[in-house]
Amino acid sequence: MAYVDGYVLPVPVARLAEYRKLARKAGKIWLECGALAYTECVADDVKPGKLTSFPQSVKLKADETVIFAWIVYPSRKVRDTVNAKVMSDPRLASLADPKNHPFDGKRMFWGGFKPIVELRAEPEPPTAPSAPHER
Repeated sequence: MAYVDGYVLPVPVARLAEYRKLARKAGKIWLECGALAYTECVADDVKPGKLTSFPQSVKLKADETVIFAWIVYPSRKVRDTVNAKVMSDPRLASLADPKNHPFDGKRMFWGGFKPIVELRAEPEPPTAPSAPHER
């Protein structure tokens, strides 16, 4: 069964395009280094809760949005190897300085997860093209 890194972070709406560019670059590097999938999502239907929520978890400010993301690996061992490669990749060296982040890394949280349920919809079988009508 696969292994998943998940993370949540706040991004200023004014810097979302910059963040997307960085995420696309980082995602390509993660895939090159051995990750199976890389997904980043921006909040769409995310409301503050009574006790907790995505906005509350990152102490979301009025001018920010929440990013929810995950990276899939074949195993924890592969994940550890991939992350070591990614963190030493010179293409991401500018991220070593938090001043270069288009987000507040102090309010970001992440962790590694072992899936306990993995379900996928079966793809619909392709249908044969219909024959043209003869006249």
